[in-house]
Amino acid sequence: MSIILRVTLPLAGVGFLNQASRGIIATIGPLLALELGLSASQLGLLAAAVFVTYALAQMPVGLALDLFGARRTQATLAAVAGCGFLLSALAEDALTLGLGRLLTGCGVAAALMALLQATAQWFPRDRVAAMTGLGSFFSGVGALAVTLPVQWALPHIGWRGCFWALSACGFAVALWIALSVPDRPPGAVAPVRRSLASEIAEYGRIFADANFLRFLPMLAMTSGLTFTFGGLWSGPWLRDVAGLTDEPRATILLCFALGFMLGNLIVGRWVGWAQRRGWPAMVVPMVALGGQALVMLALLLSPNALAILAPLFIAFGFISAGGPAGYAVMGQGFPRELAGRVATAINFTMLVLTVVLQNAIGWVLDFWPRTASAGWDPAGYAVALGGILLLQCAAAGATLRRAKGEA
Repeated sequence: MSIILRVTLPLAGVGFLNQASRGIIATIGPLLALELGLSASQLGLLAAAVFVTYALAQMPVGLALDLFGARRTQATLAAVAGCGFLLSALAEDALTLGLGRLLTGCGVAAALMALLQATAQWFPRDRVAAMTGLGSFFSGVGALAVTLPVQWALPHIGWRGCFWALSACGFAVALWIALSVPDRPPGAVAPVRRSLASEIAEYGRIFADANFLRFLPMLAMTSGLTFTFGGLWSGPWLRDVAGLTDEPRATILLCFALGFMLGNLIVGRWVGWAQRRGWPAMVVPMVALGGQALVMLALLLSPNALAILAPLFIAFGFISAGGPAGYAVMGQGFPRELAGRVATAINFTMLVLTVVLQNAIGWVLDFWPRTASAGWDPAGYAVALGGILLLQCAAAGATLRRAKGEA
């Protein structure tokens, strides 16, 4: 329990900031589009700004985690995230808000990866996925906080006030990590320092690994969809296709966040249970990819009843937890000293996909004229969801083809 309090919870604090930064645009996006006069593609670009610097920072951040540890790396980055939220709160136009989002993305770049690395160092192998899931569960409070709570707060403090609150959280988390998280477990030796070129070259070893390449498309698509649709376009979809007003829409987004939190708590335990019995743990994220495809099919039917949407989005969030669980399993195929770089290699690929998908959906929606309510045409959403389904099939096919080729 002391490890959870001293290591898992403080590092999950950066996960809170990460989830909040990704999900807040889904709630305030329609308001920003009206207030700043944004098109669908511009809103997508604003949401994706976090993922741009997040992706670009992955390789340096992974190296920093392995060389300097989670405490020093995350205490610094959490403060950077606080500065990013602060700039967003002060923004008077879309450009400044975008710059704030870029800075925030850099600050939260090691959220899950630091948690994965620390968990691999502090817990036995068969508990890594479960403890990572526990940390992700607490991180999920961030996704929860930017749904109904933000919707309720908007009339009182506006979207700027929400960013002010997140900025304060960022600086508080930085201090918490600096004071609480140890540099390494008792008895653990510091990593052997080699030349920077040698350390960077380890990324080549990771990306050349056959098992890594086999599962990479599946993991990237599973987590990428979580943050593309769950973190941005689900909010506008609920308004434009399901016809929900602000509070019901925020309630459904809350359902997604609750499902994701619950999934992180349970799915990681399923992975550990499977590993203890010698079963292939990567079946879990494969099932998650299939489950997400079924959700996309259901959304193509344009349901609009809360009684249908609530359980559907809870299931969507729960299933999506298969992505982080897959990260934990993948890292166990490499030496512990590479844990940070393995996680960031997966995350880099996922983030590139997320940036492309978030913007691609916006470009698709802009092919149709805006509706009378300043929303986007349901036909555009249908085309975008159909494209996502095709990509999911391609990711599953790539994994299965590699499995067949290695058999």
